[in-house]
Amino acid sequence: MEAGKEELKQTSFAARIMGCWKQEEINTWTFPTLVLCLYGFFYMMKPSEPFLTPYLTGPDKNLTIDEVTNQIFPVWTYSYLALLLPVFLITDYVRYKPVLLLQGISYIVTWLLLLFAHGVVAMQVMEFFYGMVTATEVAYYAYIYSVVSADRYQRVTSYCRSITLVAATVAAVLGQLLVSLADVSYFHLNAITLASVSLAFLCSFLLPMPQKSMFFHKKGVSETLPQPQKAVATLCSNGPSSCQQQDKDCAAADTRPAPQQHAEQPKPQNHMLRVLVQLSRDLRDCYSSRKLLYWSLWWALATAGFNQIVNYIQVLWDFRAPSHSSAVYNGAVEAIATFLSSVTSFMVAYVKVNWDLFGELALGIFSTIDAGSLFLMHFTTNIWSCYAGYLIFKASYMLLITIATFQIAINLSMERYALMFGLNNFIALLIQTILTIVVVDSKGLGLDIVTQFLIYGSYFAVIAGIFLIRSICMLLSSKCRRKIARSWKEPLNLAEHEPKEQTVTGYTTRL
Repeated sequence: MEAGKEELKQTSFAARIMGCWKQEEINTWTFPTLVLCLYGFFYMMKPSEPFLTPYLTGPDKNLTIDEVTNQIFPVWTYSYLALLLPVFLITDYVRYKPVLLLQGISYIVTWLLLLFAHGVVAMQVMEFFYGMVTATEVAYYAYIYSVVSADRYQRVTSYCRSITLVAATVAAVLGQLLVSLADVSYFHLNAITLASVSLAFLCSFLLPMPQKSMFFHKKGVSETLPQPQKAVATLCSNGPSSCQQQDKDCAAADTRPAPQQHAEQPKPQNHMLRVLVQLSRDLRDCYSSRKLLYWSLWWALATAGFNQIVNYIQVLWDFRAPSHSSAVYNGAVEAIATFLSSVTSFMVAYVKVNWDLFGELALGIFSTIDAGSLFLMHFTTNIWSCYAGYLIFKASYMLLITIATFQIAINLSMERYALMFGLNNFIALLIQTILTIVVVDSKGLGLDIVTQFLIYGSYFAVIAGIFLIRSICMLLSSKCRRKIARSWKEPLNLAEHEPKEQTVTGYTTRL
């Protein structure tokens, strides 16, 4: 009886310990996920953003369309390009949180300049800090992977991405309602945005400092396993041969080097060099796959064009329907565009297609739709047609970028996907910079906004032509291979059939 009570106590004690472990695990992912979602909501809650061009060209700043288009907006592209690669590496090295703090400071400086600074040079400085904001955005999506276990990646990613889409939609709707119904000035919209990004900055202080990162601060198995699994691992390493199967399970769960391999920590300089060499090898291995290479090519080309359109679309709208003499519906259009983008991205999960065979055909077809929508915006003089063309363009791009994302990520580890994501975006930004220098900048061609959209439509037409031609070649090649396979299969079937007939004939003769 006493033995039974003792066993019951031990069982109860073990259950309490397991409960504490489980509660600790829940707390370690729920709190940072909640704080990061709050941060994402407030930093995307920018009701003034759809009205940036009317604000700059209005009485508050009194800038001309040419100054905004050819002198101010290009600075964002240049600063983003200059900062992206170093920020991408520094983000991992300092373990994300300091970069999120830097992003918050950059947001505040950007909107302080927007509110209180005047002149072309001041707005160029503002665009530089906004380039810092977009370059540091990688920390928002990478941070969460350093504080949650791999089995929760999908859930927390959906939370973080969904909250930003919700915030962007709410901000656009709110901005439109305040402008159209309450007659709120663009200056006060920017003041609301400053308050929102300031709240995001305060939220970033609440985030716990990660103990590991994706590249420079990897941890060994015993450091990354949850506490109950650590106990099992310890028992397995010290226990009898009956634990050998558990040893195999522990090894299968995480194939990274054992803690013993990290006993001698390398010098910081050697460690950094070793990591950079490994990153270059991983990139070489990733791009050696022809499938990944072509999907990445589309990603870089299309993202460059997309960023350029988003950057200058308000200038075209203001040209078609000047804000000082027409009603402005930029916020409503952005809200609808975000909603449609969410719907098209969501639909991808339910489309059953052989993307290896038909993926590049989809890239070609929807890039053609993108080109058509841009040509529509160039040739039409009606603002509503411009709005419709933008909605079609953004929804098509978001559909394709979702497909490209999972096609690239499906066969890669998290680290290699992050590498390809960073390099693809860097190449896209490099292409966008070339477009900006040649087409937009006053030191280049300095084309007017309508002619620019003719160039962008032609650019997407070239992308569509590349992938349509390649997809047709792939489909024809696949059809030829099937014909050859059938032509080889038929003689083999005949050859197998003839011996059977001879055997049957032989039996008949003997009978």
